[in-house]
Formats: sequence, C-alpha cells, structure tokens
Amino acid sequence: MFWQLFANGLVTGSVIAIAAVGVTLVYGILRLVNFAYGDFMAFGALTAYAFNGPLGVGIVIATVLGMIATALLSVGLDVVLWKPLRARRAGFMSLFLASIGLALVLRQSLLFAFGPQPETYRVDQYSVYTIGSVRLSQAQLITIIAATIAILAIGLFLSRSTAGRTMRALADDRALAAISGINVGRAIIYTWILTGLLAGLAGVLAGLIQTSFDPNFGFSLLLPIFAAVVLGGIGSAYGALVGGLALGIAMELSTWPALFGGVDPVYKPVVAFTVLIAALMVRPQGLFGRARVV
Repeated sequence: MFWQLFANGLVTGSVIAIAAVGVTLVYGILRLVNFAYGDFMAFGALTAYAFNGPLGVGIVIATVLGMIATALLSVGLDVVLWKPLRARRAGFMSLFLASIGLALVLRQSLLFAFGPQPETYRVDQYSVYTIGSVRLSQAQLITIIAATIAILAIGLFLSRSTAGRTMRALADDRALAAISGINVGRAIIYTWILTGLLAGLAGVLAGLIQTSFDPNFGFSLLLPIFAAVVLGGIGSAYGALVGGLALGIAMELSTWPALFGGVDPVYKPVVAFTVLIAALMVRPQGLFGRARVV
C-alpha cells in the first residue's frame, strides 16, 4: 500500500513539478504571476487531443505537437500582450489583472473551440504494468517516463546551456544581467518558449492521469502548482521541481490508512497547503529561496 501511494505521488508530483518550473521562471525573470498558466496547460492538452483523437496520431507525436503549439501561443501572447505592457512599465497589479483576464479569454476560447464535453486520449486505459507491489496504468507509466526525461532535460538545460545560464542570471538580478551584456529580449523569448513547452507537456500528462479532461481542468491545477512554487522558493527552478515532487508525494501518502487512519482523498489539496504552511513556518523563503532582510 505504501509503495503504491508513493508511486502515485511521484506521478502527481511530476506533473506539478514540470508546471511549477514554467510558472517560477516567468515570475523570476518577468515578475509576472501567470494566472493563465493552467489554461496554457489545457490548450496544450486539447491541441494534443485534436491530433490524437480525431486524427489518430500517436500519443508521443501528438504530445510534441501540443507542446510546440503551446510554445507558439506563449511567444505570440508575449508579442501582442506582455511586451507592450512591459514597454509601458505596467505595475505588478496591472500585470496580475491582465493575466486573470487572459485566463478567462483562453478558457472561453477553448470552450468555444472544443466544447464542454470531456475528452480522452487514445491510450489503453485497461493495460496495467506490475513492478513489485506497485501497479501502474499505461497512462501513469507514460507520465513517469516522460516526466523523468523532462526533469533531467530541464536540469541539464538550466545548468549546462548558455540560454539556461542566461535565464538563471536574469532571474537572480535582471539589472545586473543587462549591464553585463546579456540580451534581455532574447532571454525573455527563450523563457516563453520553455514555459510554453513545459505547459503543453504538463497539460498532456495531467490529461492522461485524469483519464478525461475538459477546457476547465487547467484552473483546478493552479493551486497545487503555485503551492509548489512557493514551497520551493519563488523564482527557483530547482526549488519548483523539488516542491512539486514533495507536494505530490505528501498528497498521496496522506491517504495511507496506517498514517493516523489516512485522510479522505477529497482533502488532498488541503494536505498540500498544510505541508506548505508547515514548511514556511520553518523556512519562510522556501526550500531553495534566499532569505531577505527588509
């Protein structure tokens, strides 16, 4: 029972972690709380479904196409919305309200394009793989493999590539990075491309493990994603990865009967925020955040 819940937690936490990296990079570099990120995920999931469902394209290729489409959407919105707001030096609250408005527009657009009915990917829902005492569905196994590859790729990109190091430098100190000769505009484009790819992948994986999904499902994922960002340390990509995995595992293990009888699965989001609050009581800046003196 324990290892089954632990595996389920890895599945859930992997999706949260991938999405949390996209959210924290945008905030760290642009100081933008992207409230529309859940709808980016829904866009990626539904775009992949459009290829996988009606057209019969394999789930792997459909996922890649969904990721590319979400990255293009992400960059396009920066050109038509975020860049003009940056040019006008819009404040934090203006950007936040703009992101809420964007979320509503995207959600309604997806409802108009795909309809409110739940959609399901063409994968074998009844195929089960047994590893020791752990049983994983095909969707869960795909999620774990894809998430593992994605997390390793994110780590290598941020630590080894020039673009990744540039993005980390901007997140640490944008003004200093700019006077050091870093092309800020190009780095921002890299950021939106990466965050779009991650949103598309996280959306497809979330759709897989939920079995069915609709244009509204991205919004329900926002709270645990933001919780992972805060737990890991706002602006820290590595912290977001650890925070997402930690919350996913904590949420699933909280239902373990041996742990004080376990909690009702309905309250798993409450467990996530309880863990967040407890961690912040000990380390207010988050696991990988930097303490600041005001």
